[in-house]
Amino acid sequence: MDFLSLFLMDFVKQLQSPTLSFLIGGMVIAALGSQLIIPEAICQIIVFMLLTKIGLTGGIAIRNSNLTEMILPALFSVAVGILVVFIARYTLAKLPKVKTVDAIATGGLFGAVSGSTMAAALTLLEEQKIPYEAWAGALYPFMDIPALVTAIVVANIYLNKKKRKVEGEYLSKQEYLSKQPVLAGDYPDQQDYPSSKQEYLSKQQGPANNRVKIWPIVQESLQGPALSAMLLGVALGLFAQPESVYKSFYDPLFRGLLSILMLVMGMEAWSRIGELRKVAQWYVVYSVLAPFIHGLIAFGLGMIAHYTTGFSLGGVVVLAIIASSSSDISGPPTLRAGIPSANPSAYIGASTAIGTPIAIGLCIPFFLGLAQAIGGG
Repeated sequence: MDFLSLFLMDFVKQLQSPTLSFLIGGMVIAALGSQLIIPEAICQIIVFMLLTKIGLTGGIAIRNSNLTEMILPALFSVAVGILVVFIARYTLAKLPKVKTVDAIATGGLFGAVSGSTMAAALTLLEEQKIPYEAWAGALYPFMDIPALVTAIVVANIYLNKKKRKVEGEYLSKQEYLSKQPVLAGDYPDQQDYPSSKQEYLSKQQGPANNRVKIWPIVQESLQGPALSAMLLGVALGLFAQPESVYKSFYDPLFRGLLSILMLVMGMEAWSRIGELRKVAQWYVVYSVLAPFIHGLIAFGLGMIAHYTTGFSLGGVVVLAIIASSSSDISGPPTLRAGIPSANPSAYIGASTAIGTPIAIGLCIPFFLGLAQAIGGG
């Protein structure tokens, strides 16, 4: 009963908070056919400033703290990011009318992290004066990069196996036909010989060229706008003295900029709902359940860190929320490039239209209430 009351109280607060109210407001005006457009360049600047602020907070905290405290939560972040991809591979991919490669891409996006959802969670923790490690936001890349890399690697392994299976069936058929009797002079006009040295080498080296290269995926993730901004903030917080500009500029603007970003995300979420109608209905079910399942796994691991290393309950909430979130900035372009055969309407629609509103509107108060019930707060 304590947990339920805490959850309901946090949910009502979320409805009244700028974070969720602006998100819902964006969905409402989009549904009413509003022509309001916020330029993409402005959105990019807002995202840059929000994630730079989170990075600065983490960098300053890491500089002033014991790095060993971060090891276990960071390892758990990596584990969750990888695990989420395999959960989608062996659950969502097994459902009717769901293509395996689309399910893997969806798992990659849900395993990666939403900077806006994390920013919303940190804001609510501060509003309710729940303590958490300032470096908790720096767990972002430890979950984000492994999830995207794992999704692209698993998808390419699956596609390569599928390709080899098709080629094997074709060769078996050709071998069967070659053993059939042929009338005199009844030979094919074209021989299956390579026409050039390049074609010959490509046939000989085909399987080797299908290997997935890990570093380009990691490099693309690191160079993405979201991670670049946050890692820049972490580096500046670690090696510079940005406290004065942090307190006078980034910190005061944080909540106002976040509310604008939520308005934009609400409008985009509504526009993406139509895309989900083009794919299997199971994506809707997955998008509702996955944030809670992923968050509960991370919450459980966070509690292990809480009891073994003193990781705060606020930090456990942050870990659970980033696991509940799905990437809305860096993930989609990375997956488009890494898994071009996957359907963006499936994984982006599931994430933006349903996954993000569920994570912000329900998962944040859910895990806050759970932590407060455990902590007796």
